[in-house]
Amino acid sequence: MLTERVLIVNQKAKLFESRAEYGVFDRNGVRVGAVRELRRNFLEKSMSARPDEDQTRRLQIIDGEGAVLMSMLRPAKLLKSKMIVSAGGGSPVGQIVQKTVGFIGLIRFDFEVSGRTIGSVTADGWDAWDFGVQDATGDEIARISKDWAGARKELFTKSDNYVLQIHRELEEPLRSLVVATALAIDTALYQGSSNARSKRRRPRLL
Repeated sequence: MLTERVLIVNQKAKLFESRAEYGVFDRNGVRVGAVRELRRNFLEKSMSARPDEDQTRRLQIIDGEGAVLMSMLRPAKLLKSKMIVSAGGGSPVGQIVQKTVGFIGLIRFDFEVSGRTIGSVTADGWDAWDFGVQDATGDEIARISKDWAGARKELFTKSDNYVLQIHRELEEPLRSLVVATALAIDTALYQGSSNARSKRRRPRLL
């Protein structure tokens, strides 16, 4: 899955007792993996002495065989999100750190590795479902959007899916952080919402 240039993420979760899974497909509609959101059950929640644990989000990116490719942890937050990304074996990859919030300016997340910023993702508008992904020089290297004009387009509706399109080959750890951001942007960095002006699902800060 990490070598694909196009990934389509389904926003309808399959629910299990302790997790929810969101399917991930390639450009031809073949399922290549999933985003797995790990959830605490009622007993675990009732026994917890720390209310901030309920705001902590844990995700895994798995391949088609169920092997964990990356793990992501988003600690409880006040205004700004931070996602800690690890490889499947547990070694650190980097962090996805929110730099701005929507009512101040366009929402932006930076990719940070060992204190260095190696890229970023910026929303096209405060209520848009379109994001530009840039490298450290500011060049666009990928896009996250609701628009997909490729093969098997009829299988994917805008209301339930979004697409990561990577423009060129990327080196690690930038590639992993781009994929992690795209696959977590709706489940942990943002949440779906609707308002009186729009019936479509749009990104919103958790």
